[in-house]
Order: sequence, then structure tokens, then C-alpha cells
Amino acid sequence: MGYYLEAVVAAETLLRANAADLPATRVVPLAQGFALLPMSDGLDEAIRGDGPRLAPFRMLPSGFERTLAAWSATSPVAYVEADIWGGTGDQSAAVWTAGTLTLGPLFEPGYRPISLALRHLGARTDGRPDEFDAIGLGRHGRTEDWLKDD
Repeated sequence: MGYYLEAVVAAETLLRANAADLPATRVVPLAQGFALLPMSDGLDEAIRGDGPRLAPFRMLPSGFERTLAAWSATSPVAYVEADIWGGTGDQSAAVWTAGTLTLGPLFEPGYRPISLALRHLGARTDGRPDEFDAIGLGRHGRTEDWLKDD
């Protein structure tokens, strides 16, 4: 079974306030006061700018990194991607704080970039193996499933 994720992660209050006017969005609560904004095709089409995507990300809409930087004025914001199949794959992550890129972009095989990004957001392991598990990112295996989350 694979794991595939493209999403923004930040404090739930920050995502609810900033994503309210974006089309095709859903803010999904996570543990520790965080939330996830899964990237959808409709959102990508609505916000995509001109130019190349920020490397190494495959799905971050062109120019959306400027929006994430602006959102981070009051609280850190992470963009994360994971593509894992059969125990192998890769993750990418970046964090913006106070309008500046403060971590990454990171790209590595395995599970380290997303947990590092979550740590920069203030996530704690709370006795779990890592921050990824502690805030509940393993609840669904595909980005599309987060869009339907109850």
C-alpha cells in the first residue's frame, strides 16, 4: 500500500482564516492544534501562477510559495509532499516563518523531511515515533482521502 500526500500544514486557526476564500479547499483538523489543507486539482488551477514550481516539489502550484510566506506572518506554515510505495519513496518539505523561508526545501528518501518541518511548526512527539505520527498524518494514505475526511 502506498502513501501519497500534497498539503499545507499549519495551526488550524491560521489555515481556517487564510484558506476561507480559496476555492476547492478543505481544512482538516489534526492533533496538537494543527490542521492540513490538502491540495486539490481545483485549488491548484485557481492559484497557479506563471513560472516554474519551487524545486523539488512536484505539486506545489507555481507562485503559491509567496502566499505561504504571507500566511506565515503570524505563525509558521509548512508545505509537504510524500510519495511512498512499498516502503520506499521520498518526502519533501519547506517551512516559512515570519514571511521567510526558514527550512528547506528539503528532499530525501524516507520520512525525515516532514517530521523536521512539523518540529519547526512546534509539533511534539508525545510518545509517538515522530511528529508525523503524533499529529495524525498517517490517518489517510492519499491526498484525495483528506478531502473527504469526516
